[in-house]
Amino acid sequence: MTVKIQSRIINHSIPLRLCMNPSRYFALIPAAGVGARIGADIPKQYMQLAGEPMLMHVLDTFAEASAISHVYVVVSADDGYIADLMAAAPHLQGRVTVLFDGGPNRRDSVLNGLQAIREQAGDDDWVLVHDAARPGLTCALIERLIVALRDDAVGGLLALPVVDTLKRSDKNTQDARVAQTVARAELWAAQTPQMFRYGLLVRALTLAAAVTDEASAVEQLGLQPRLVEGSPRNFKVTLPHDVALAEMFLKEE
Repeated sequence: MTVKIQSRIINHSIPLRLCMNPSRYFALIPAAGVGARIGADIPKQYMQLAGEPMLMHVLDTFAEASAISHVYVVVSADDGYIADLMAAAPHLQGRVTVLFDGGPNRRDSVLNGLQAIREQAGDDDWVLVHDAARPGLTCALIERLIVALRDDAVGGLLALPVVDTLKRSDKNTQDARVAQTVARAELWAAQTPQMFRYGLLVRALTLAAAVTDEASAVEQLGLQPRLVEGSPRNFKVTLPHDVALAEMFLKEE
């Protein structure tokens, strides 16, 4: 496979603007982090899970989703792994474009990626932002999210209702004690993808203060993203013990 490098992009046939379709769906995967908490020698998105790098599972899922027009993955400017990953995945040719526009945090990486695809995406097109460290995503979950939100005025995200009893501690240390039991009614644990229209997402992230996900940026505009029930398998691999659980879900396939 020939890989062309142009304007800091590994270009795998970026699709031309389809003027006849006013609403398309793009996947944007920020993958510029290092995942320090997992204690690996390489960025965690490149760790092997069930025989493939974690990021490959995510790219494969979006590439297989028929509703997704194109997939963009945002990596750091000095990423030393993505070229080999893409070279080993000819089936992703024409479906995935690598953007070397990663920033120091998630917000900056997503916003940089959005700005990089300005010529490909219209303001009314949908963008599904997904964590590179959630390899348990399925095409069925992508379809569920799109069906639920395609006519929504705001957009939304996959999430799970909280079922555990929640405790607030008196301090953030190992010897903390319970300060309060928090009512779990109406609480949800956010997942990804988080799906919003391109124009709205750019505006929200440009104006937002510190945020940990796209939905919270949209909330700062005074809007209410919709919650769409996700799946326990779509959890974020963060700590070392998460690796075995992720492999269990992936091997079940």
